[in-house]
Amino acid sequence: MLTLDFWMKTAILTPLQEELTFLVAGLERFGLQKREIRSANLDVFEFSEADLLVTCGGHGKTQFGIQSQYLLCQFPQIQGLVCVGAAGALSDLLEIGDVVVATETIEHDYTLKFVSRPLPRFRGDRQVIEMLKNLPQTNSAFSIHFGAVASGDEDIVDAARGQELINLTDCIAVAWEGAGGARACKFNKKYYLELRGVTDTANHQAAADFEANLVTAMHNLSEVIVRWRATL
Repeated sequence: MLTLDFWMKTAILTPLQEELTFLVAGLERFGLQKREIRSANLDVFEFSEADLLVTCGGHGKTQFGIQSQYLLCQFPQIQGLVCVGAAGALSDLLEIGDVVVATETIEHDYTLKFVSRPLPRFRGDRQVIEMLKNLPQTNSAFSIHFGAVASGDEDIVDAARGQELINLTDCIAVAWEGAGGARACKFNKKYYLELRGVTDTANHQAAADFEANLVTAMHNLSEVIVRWRATL
């Protein structure tokens, strides 16, 4: 079992390795110092002044859930996980680069046929959400939005499919992995939150927009994280 400098930690997991690279660079750009922790299966970075661990959670709900569970087993002093990565906008109120705080993560591709039940829903940690709502105002070029995020292993690259998700879930953004992390936290009785940076508008240009806007989105997420941790 690996050891940490602090007894209590918040872990941040990015779905993709490139998201991790840009997030770590952003945290350093905002003045945080990192220390790499050796792990057999994951590259883990500790930002001790912010009481954070940062690593990659893997692509897709299942892989993200597996790596979340692994991290919680390796570091039992972790109190909560935050999924941090890119998202497609479903709401017209969102602009490229905006940050979405998931009040709920809704697993939209959990498709039951034998019985009829509501989609699985995982509430974001209320205390952290309130802290983010009360962050001091800045002159940042992006906005922070609060609303539900749809989670499913599906690229949304069609406006009609995006509208279907809006009708089904009333979510303001869509991404992949959130439900996997939420399930791991629910099982381990840890707090959970999903933070997403908008890279695209979930239409036919999504793939190109993702690549063009990922650095901006992850930089803005870094800023929000640093501002949040500074309030503790």
